Amino acid sequence: MHTGSRYTLTLSAGFFAALLPCFLAGCIAASAQARPRAAGDLRLMFYNLENFFSPSADSLNPQKEFSESSPRRWTWNRFTKKTNDIFKVIVAVGGATPPDLVGVCEVENRFVLNRIIYETPLAKFPYGVVHHDSPDARGIDVGLIYNKETFQLLGSKFIRVNIPSGRATRELLLAKGVVNELDTLHVMVCHLPSKYGGELASEGGRMAAAAALRKLADSILAASPNANLIIMGDFNDTPDSRCISEGLGASQNLNGAAPDSLYNLALPLHNAGGGSLKFQGKWELIDMFFVSGNLLNKNSPIYCLPTGYYIFSAPFLLEPDETYTGDKPRRTYNGFRYAGGVSDHLPAVLDVKKGY
Repeated sequence: MHTGSRYTLTLSAGFFAALLPCFLAGCIAASAQARPRAAGDLRLMFYNLENFFSPSADSLNPQKEFSESSPRRWTWNRFTKKTNDIFKVIVAVGGATPPDLVGVCEVENRFVLNRIIYETPLAKFPYGVVHHDSPDARGIDVGLIYNKETFQLLGSKFIRVNIPSGRATRELLLAKGVVNELDTLHVMVCHLPSKYGGELASEGGRMAAAAALRKLADSILAASPNANLIIMGDFNDTPDSRCISEGLGASQNLNGAAPDSLYNLALPLHNAGGGSLKFQGKWELIDMFFVSGNLLNKNSPIYCLPTGYYIFSAPFLLEPDETYTGDKPRRTYNGFRYAGGVSDHLPAVLDVKKGY
């Protein structure tokens, strides 16, 4: 999709930057899950941004779902609010400093990602963007925001996914970089096909996308069995699904890891009832991280603990679940009704530690 705009955010990045230290302190205090991290550790975040579109009309997509003229009335004021809210979530997840890597999905184009890193107080940090317009039928893509000082990007590519239905879907993103001059890290970002049309009818699409992820991972691990590999994304399926165990082929055993295997960090939290999205009153964990075995080796230059993966939650991301019980993520839209929240998902986080 190709869009652009002459509009700017209501308040300048400089104004927000002056308030950033106070804002960070407030976010940390408000969240029970903003964890501290040691100097040299890398924090990764994955966030489904729930239809983060530019309000501009798109000549390539006259039936664009979110725009000023669409039935949802996606205005520039609403877009600006969401952009600022996404910034707030990113810095809240980061704790003392924003995350080093932020994988995202459900973004329309590079323009909306540039608004996050250049038109909010994140502009004071050396962030870059990896993005490519995918063939997805709804016009949504995956992307990666990265700190150029802590993740020296060596290269990136996008891989198309063919699914049985023939429907065009999101591409897979692969980025390779050096972490804090310590070791090389391969990062994959994905957004697997949804359960639209029914779980069983749509399962083939997720299995095909998961198999494509596994093929890409195997090509990296075949060339370098001790490669550090992280897969993050919205899998539209739970950690105990066939998509994960058979399609991706991820092991559930986090002890005695083999360097050239993939490991499912999300299963313990899933078994404990944790979730990143609430569907019909039940929390489901579909935003996940997977790692290669070498990243579970504490004797490596960089490594992670299984407990280093978690779902970030804070009061400003939630609202009462009036239909069921407890709370639920406050989303941007409920159907065609504007709700004013950030996303129907909560962010997933993984900390990668400095070994030596």
